[in-house]
Amino acid sequence: MRSATAVIDLAALQQNFSAIKKLAPQSKVLAVLKANAYGHGLERVAKALHQADAFGVARIEEALALRADGITQPIVLLEGFFAQDELPILVKNNLQTIVHSEQQLTALIQAKLDTPLKVWLKIDTGMHRLGIDPEQLPYFYQQLEASANVHKALTLMSHLGCADNTQDDATEAQLQRFSQLTADFDNDKSLANSAGIWAWPESHYHWVRPGLMLYGISPMLADDKSFYQEIKPVMSLQAGLIATRKITAGETVGYGGAWQSERDTIIGVVAIGYGDGYPRHAKNGTPVLLNGRRVPLVGRVSMDMITIDLGPDAQDKVGDIATLWGPSLNVAEVARNATTIPYELLCNISKRVNISVKT
Repeated sequence: MRSATAVIDLAALQQNFSAIKKLAPQSKVLAVLKANAYGHGLERVAKALHQADAFGVARIEEALALRADGITQPIVLLEGFFAQDELPILVKNNLQTIVHSEQQLTALIQAKLDTPLKVWLKIDTGMHRLGIDPEQLPYFYQQLEASANVHKALTLMSHLGCADNTQDDATEAQLQRFSQLTADFDNDKSLANSAGIWAWPESHYHWVRPGLMLYGISPMLADDKSFYQEIKPVMSLQAGLIATRKITAGETVGYGGAWQSERDTIIGVVAIGYGDGYPRHAKNGTPVLLNGRRVPLVGRVSMDMITIDLGPDAQDKVGDIATLWGPSLNVAEVARNATTIPYELLCNISKRVNISVKT
């Protein structure tokens, strides 16, 4: 029997990196490792992606963990620094920062630093989350270029908000705006996230920033079978079957009697639940793989267990291994059944889940 286990396929990860390089052959790759590398293991993924040109993280703690584990590639703080007293830490650990606000600009210029920092200047081209207003670009650029605290090789960047939908005009507008704003600058530029890499080649520029697609999941809203000819899921979430029992038509299963069987059948109990990161709101019918077939989730997800309908003629045995998602059952399908997105499911893998690494 096996409790919840995430199997991480590093060969698939490296294959995905190679596929990204083929899609954007003229671009350098900043591999996004935030949120514990989307649940796949921060340090583990960084070491496997030794060919990456840089890594992107959301928090300074993530960057310091990589440095402590011997990672030497450039590391970019994708939300920038949060306070001026972090700047000496960035210098000491050779970290790069995004600048996206007046407060950051002021703090950076007023600091007393021993070594200039590499800065990525983020422009808001339409997502309206982080980034300076387009009309502020000349002022920010001039101030950063003139500061002794800033490395002269600025990178200009923005972020695509709707690139996962090829029918949305917003991406074309962002592409045009970024192109116009940066046309007179010879600096490195970066715009493409995973969806941009896959669907918008004009967004590739000097740097691409793959996140979800690195881990083998499509960033697009619409299903595209060709995606999975190139990209392979890196994580398989598995757990053991720990009990089976017969129930009769009309009996209910789980908390609140939320599911009632319409037939005599056999129920299986799998040792995984929301305490492991399996989605609490996965609905009845969410598929689970067991012994080469799809069987439906039935009843409410518990903290440590789920129940599945094995069927009246099932021959499954205690100790058989169920797959909750993986190459043969895409996490995106499970996410749709739980009214969420695959990002959340991958990031929510809890610390008690065992890790098994394939190389």
